[in-house]
Formats: sequence, structure tokens, C-alpha cells
Amino acid sequence: MIRRTIHEWGSISYGDADNEIPSYAADKLAAVAKSSLLAGRSGIRVLEHGRRALRAQGVVGIIAASDCALEILPKIDHDKGNETEPVGTVRKRLVHMLAAVLDLKLEVGALTQLDWQRNSLLEILIGVFTQKLTDVLRQGMPRRYVECEEDLPSVRGRLDLARQFTTLAANPSLLACRFDALTRDIALNQIMKAAVQSLAGVARTVANQQRLRELGFLYLEVKGVPISALRWDEIVLDRTNNRWAELLRLAKMLLGQRFQTTSQGTGGGYSLLFEMNSLFEQYVARKLKQALRDTDLRVVSQGGQLHCLEDEDNKRLFRTRPDILIQRGDHVVQIIDTKWKRIVNAADDPKQGVSQGDVYQMMAYGQLYKCPRLTLLYPHHWGLSPPDGVHSTFRVRGGNHFLEVRTLDIATDDQLTDRLKALVIDTHLAKPRT
Repeated sequence: MIRRTIHEWGSISYGDADNEIPSYAADKLAAVAKSSLLAGRSGIRVLEHGRRALRAQGVVGIIAASDCALEILPKIDHDKGNETEPVGTVRKRLVHMLAAVLDLKLEVGALTQLDWQRNSLLEILIGVFTQKLTDVLRQGMPRRYVECEEDLPSVRGRLDLARQFTTLAANPSLLACRFDALTRDIALNQIMKAAVQSLAGVARTVANQQRLRELGFLYLEVKGVPISALRWDEIVLDRTNNRWAELLRLAKMLLGQRFQTTSQGTGGGYSLLFEMNSLFEQYVARKLKQALRDTDLRVVSQGGQLHCLEDEDNKRLFRTRPDILIQRGDHVVQIIDTKWKRIVNAADDPKQGVSQGDVYQMMAYGQLYKCPRLTLLYPHHWGLSPPDGVHSTFRVRGGNHFLEVRTLDIATDDQLTDRLKALVIDTHLAKPRT
């Protein structure tokens, strides 16, 4: 089994013995990547299949074929001095970001048992899923009553008179019965079984394979349903089964129902991919909501929905959707646009590597939403001399808007709540809720 790890925007050579992987492995990996929903029409938004190398784009995760797997990790920090950040640290950070977005509780005891340095991201996520599923099954597998129809030699439940005197009129030895039966064959269990079966085809560590086999045995009574036919809409979580909420969100991700992932099982391959721009935005929005929970400020993710233009018939065109709006009541007091890009120090570039298109977009947001404070938020990295926070503040000419360039250090959880509050409250001085 060929296993390799690279970082986003990094490359891996293929070809003869002097290269990192053989040509056939590169072809398989590129084919699986191209089938992902994130690949785009050109098919190269995940992996660019060059003549001598595969080059990762701004997508991270796992691409696995029958006998080869490629792990793509975020490239968050520059090297610190001569030290390269351990891949285990990057994996742990990525898992914590996913946990925040998915509302997953990661127990410290369980996390210490994971081999972050040796196991791939996929194996770690499988380990988290199987451990949580094993723990919740100790309290019993959910069951419910479903209505059944069956022709029996004796009465069970109630008679279906219409069927009895039509279809079974010539066979009086059978009775058309309708009855309620307690069964495990329900949508929630079918989803869990589909996740177990799908992951069993791609798990490579002995521990994960053994646990998946044990879980598969527990789901023998549950009907196997193709991933595309799973009935997510039939699941209703209440106080009796709310303990399954975390597992349901995790299964949805692993089965390709979130983050535009694709899962093809053991045949054509398996991919579990995340677009870092989207993940960074959702992570910041979720953490901001937690940080501002006790204030009068409200965080709105992907909100706004105002249009830029109107034609002669007053038809509105070009709807906007800012990443994050900070509102007090109905008034927008700050607009934050997250960018998974590296900026540089102002001493090296007065524009700090900020895209001109991003500036134009923020100017339009400020005018449209009548918001004076505009923030472009980037991930912090070792190459920046000040700590995370405000790096530059600019006045928009001809208006009362100010654009600030800020960074957030997601490499550490130290005082993260305070740092996120500072991202917003520096100017607004949010009032505590009463």
C-alpha cells in the first residue's frame, strides 16, 4: 500500500524509481480526485495532473484508491527557524477545526490514544467515529415500531379486510394482517451501517479494521442501503435519541453529505475533501458565536443577501453574501471576510499581498450594508512579525468606511475566546446581555 502526505499547493513527483510514486498510482489518484464535486468542471481544483507531478490545490483531506492513498494537509505556518511543523500537529489542528464546525466533543482521553504523527487524517477520523459509535451502542441500538403487512396463517394485529376479500379471497388459509413490529431496521441504523461498511473498505490500521468488523457484526440485522438511497429526512432527533446527534453529523461528513465531499466506496476509490476557504470561514463563525454569546452582538454567517444592482424594471441583480456579519439588532456594525491566504509584512509589501478584488468587494459591502468597519481576516503564520491582530488599517477614500487587515492564530487555543472578542469588540464595546 502506497501512502504519501503532502501539503496544499505542494506537489509529488511520479514516474520511474527515482520519483515518489509510480505512474499508475498517480493516474488512480488523479481519477478519484477528478470525480470529486470539488474538482470543478475542469477536474483540476483538487489535484493538477501534470506531466511529471501531481500538484495539490486549495483543498485538503484524503484521496484513496485500491492500493494507494494521498493525504493533503493544510499549510498554515511557515517553518519556524529551521524546524518544520510536525504533520501530527497539523492533523490535530485540522481535526479540532472540523470538531468545532460539526459540534463534536473530543474527549481528551480518547485523543491521547490517537497516533497523530503516524496515522493519516482518515485513520484518525475513523478512530474517532468508531470509538464514539462503540460508546453509544453500549446504551443500546435504537429501535422503533413500524407498521408491517404480512399474510399469516393466524391473526396478528388487525385484519386488512380489503386485501383479505380481494387478493386472498381464493386462499382462505392465509389472513391479511397489519401489525406494528419493533425493529432495528430504521433510517438511523441504516446510515450508521453504511458508514461502517464504507469505512471498512478504506481503513488500513489494524485497530480500525478490527473495530469496524465488530461494529459490522452488530449491524447484521439492519438492511444495507446504498449511500445515495439513505433517508436522512426520516431521522428525527429528540430527547430519547439525542445522544446520536454527534455521530449523525460525523457520519454525514464521512459519507460525503457535507463539505462537498465524495465517497465512492471500495470500487473506484474514496475521497474525503475539505475546501480550506469554506472550513476556515465556518470555524471562525462558529467560534465567534461562542465568544460573543454573552454580549448584545449577533453573528450571522453567509447572511445579508442584499443585491448590488437594479435594472430599469426594478429587478434586483447580483446578490451578495458576506462571510460574516456582526449585528447589533438590525444594524450591521462589522463585516468580516475570511481569506485562507498568506499575507506578508507591510515592510515587504505595502499591500501586504491583499488581493485588489478582495478590496473592491469589501468596499461594495461597506456601501451596500452601510457598515463603517470592514475586516479582511487571514490565518496568522510565523512569517508575520507582530502577533495576531490588526496589521493595517486603511480609510476608504470618499467615504466613512475603514478597512482593516487582521490575522487570527488558529495554531493555539490559548485565550482564543479573548482574541476573538478583540476581533470585534475593539471598536464596538459590546454590552453584556441582561
